[in-house]
Amino acid sequence: MAQATQEFGEWPLKRLMTEVCGSGHKSADDLTRVQATEAFERILADEPDPTTLGAFWLANRWKRNTSEELGAYVDVMCDRVEYAEPDADPVDCGANYDGKGRSAILGVAAGAVAAAAGTPVVVHSGDRVPTQKQDAYKHVLDELGVHTELTPADSADMVDQTGFGFYYQPAFNPVVDDLFHRRDMMGVRTFVNTIETLANPAGASVHLGSFYHLAFAKKVVDTFVESEFHDLDRVLMFQGMEGYDDVRPGYTKVAEWDAGDADGTGDEEAGSESASFDDFEIETAEYGMDLEEADLEVDDVAVDSAQITEEVLAGEREDAFADAVAVNAALRIYAREDADSIEAGLEAARDAIDDGSAMDVLDALRDF
Repeated sequence: MAQATQEFGEWPLKRLMTEVCGSGHKSADDLTRVQATEAFERILADEPDPTTLGAFWLANRWKRNTSEELGAYVDVMCDRVEYAEPDADPVDCGANYDGKGRSAILGVAAGAVAAAAGTPVVVHSGDRVPTQKQDAYKHVLDELGVHTELTPADSADMVDQTGFGFYYQPAFNPVVDDLFHRRDMMGVRTFVNTIETLANPAGASVHLGSFYHLAFAKKVVDTFVESEFHDLDRVLMFQGMEGYDDVRPGYTKVAEWDAGDADGTGDEEAGSESASFDDFEIETAEYGMDLEEADLEVDDVAVDSAQITEEVLAGEREDAFADAVAVNAALRIYAREDADSIEAGLEAARDAIDDGSAMDVLDALRDF
């Protein structure tokens, strides 16, 4: 223990549990940035006893992490990520790595359409990540015959050559991938499920993500602000299906944040409390996505999503899936401000499908 204290500092996880965060969801204290930084450094070094680690993760879950804690965890992780930035500045799409189990994954098709319209897109995921271990971006791309187990440098080249890029977690974020077994043994999500989606392996200036409740979108924005590693220009988030980055049909909320001194206070990092943060509601039917969530359910998520992707990009479908892909592509185009409204993004998306350029992106991905 003396050696561990000398290497890491004064806050082993057991002490944090006893003195700071382990007393219950009402009486627990939050960690300081220094404490959170040391805690995650110890975790990534495989220093804590497995029982202590599980208790620490659970204590973080029941007390709920602050953006300061998450910002510290993100920075410790990002310091170990292998970054490969393409020449293009893509939209970073950070969907839940543990995947979807009921509805089609639309982000591959939407990303290809956006890329064809001039908005480069990056997606990233692992392989059957705990706790759900369901289908994610990798599995749809595998079914489409696109290479996924790429080095980060190859992923960056993929973006520049095709407009769409996939980054594979074990390649760019191996220290988090090494936590697979312990996360699996937990049986519940931990803060790692949140921060892994914020790794931004392409160094993009725009992040697109999803949320169940608006409070989480605000926390993500504030986490990026608290992060000393990230320097984003813009964040767009919306209520997603199964927590994924596919917008929920119907009446749904969108959150939008731009960096800079938008609130006039002189504080360039005011986050979700600044005038540069806005949330608004949309009715997806107004953009041609007049359907219910059940209309997007499939039997085999990876296989069916791949088939839907190919058929939509080839212009062979004019159904609920085609409408949903177009709207999700529009949100990606709007996120990067390549269109000044969702409506304009939707027009660009439909044009990219109609003229065959979206299918050209998929062909280029397969040839890569």
